[in-house]
Amino acid sequence: MSSHRTPIRVLLVDDHEMVLQGLRAMLSRFPDVVEVIGTAGDEAGAVRAVTTDRPDVVLCDVRLRRDSGLDVCRAVRAAAPDTRVVFLTVYDDEQYLYQALRAGASGYLLKRVDGQELVRHLENVQLGDIVIDPGLAGRVAAAAAHVRRGEFWPGARLGLTQRESEVLALLVGGLSNKAIAARLVVSDDTVKTHLRGLYRKLEVNDRGSAVAVALRESLFH
Repeated sequence: MSSHRTPIRVLLVDDHEMVLQGLRAMLSRFPDVVEVIGTAGDEAGAVRAVTTDRPDVVLCDVRLRRDSGLDVCRAVRAAAPDTRVVFLTVYDDEQYLYQALRAGASGYLLKRVDGQELVRHLENVQLGDIVIDPGLAGRVAAAAAHVRRGEFWPGARLGLTQRESEVLALLVGGLSNKAIAARLVVSDDTVKTHLRGLYRKLEVNDRGSAVAVALRESLFH
């Protein structure tokens, strides 16, 4: 696990006190990497906290008793655009994943994740990656696997080349640049070139927005 000059500042949002206590205890084992700066149980509390404390990451359940976690994500992103939101939930549902990414989330993880895995995912989010539970990512990637050489490919109608479409499919599957390069047997720089091209054609500026367009346009379903 890589080290950071300063710990990643995390706000926990959940409406179950036992969950909040458990997460705080789990993350406290990694004080050099993660610092829990506070907790909240609803949208209003989350917005107050991010406005005041400006955490790096908000770790939030997708469903709360009084609010939708998706609404929390939108409100947090509006109040503090530099703060990333990662969902941590029991809901193993692709539709929630798609909705989370459309809402601007940087990750969707399941509560079966262990402490070391969670911290690793938070590190990747801090580096700008989109993180998705491996089981869910595998199902999404499988749905995108119909891209075949010589056939009409998803994204062609948006101006994407076949290789750009393949890169976008792997983005939707939650793969990092390095993992995409390994899967396609190309260099990291080549992946970055393809990303710049598909960002320009989709009129977006980042990975999350590109994934949101792919899901909105149902390119891989």
